[in-house]
Amino acid sequence: MRGDLGISFYYKQPVTEILLERIVNTLVLLIPATIVSILLGVLTGVVSAWRHGSLVDRVVSGSALVLYTLPTYWLGGLLILASINYLHLPVTGMRDYGVHYSSMLEHLYDLASHMILPFITLVLVNYGGFTLLVRASMLDVLSEDYIRTYYAVGFGEGRILFKYGLKNAMLPTLTAISIAIATSVSGAVLTETIFAWPGVGRLIYEAVYNRDYPLLQGAFLVIAVSVVLANLIADLLYGLIDPRVRT
Repeated sequence: MRGDLGISFYYKQPVTEILLERIVNTLVLLIPATIVSILLGVLTGVVSAWRHGSLVDRVVSGSALVLYTLPTYWLGGLLILASINYLHLPVTGMRDYGVHYSSMLEHLYDLASHMILPFITLVLVNYGGFTLLVRASMLDVLSEDYIRTYYAVGFGEGRILFKYGLKNAMLPTLTAISIAIATSVSGAVLTETIFAWPGVGRLIYEAVYNRDYPLLQGAFLVIAVSVVLANLIADLLYGLIDPRVRT
């Protein structure tokens, strides 16, 4: 083994070297997409719960439900079709191969242009689930007696929603966020395959297609470790949000 996970049957390289490169590529795409989807989901979920039963609530929850149920491959294919006909954005890969960049800024611009379509796909796919979860949690919290007491005392709505309501509603949301972050590596298989993004998700597809078992085992090990770490971080954050956990 020589200190690594073995030699890839297909690439004829140590699995550790292949995984390290692909993990970096995946994180470059997934970190900003996950952060944006979480922020949008929390914001729209709070607004939807606050305006429960209104037109805003119906529009937000309805659109979130549609996005949550959309197949990733269909949404990605639709964006590729729109890019070919109208947007004229790169639809495959992480960069233009064979191009020599004159500056780091030019390199970053090329990378950003290739990220746009898979980034939008991941944000839209994850956004709906976060919105629906935050909305349901906020509705449960806003129906509690202590929230009614805050309204009766005369606290402002913004203070009640974000300081007292959202803080308590974030407990189940944190669990979903930790799971989403941990499994985003494997969950991006379809997105990375559609857009030929050279990440861990694409690597899993290639390993299955080529029956490269050492490479597949290494990718599954990465996913397992990320799940354990994400749940550990979520447990630590519980103590910061909920004093009952600390006691």
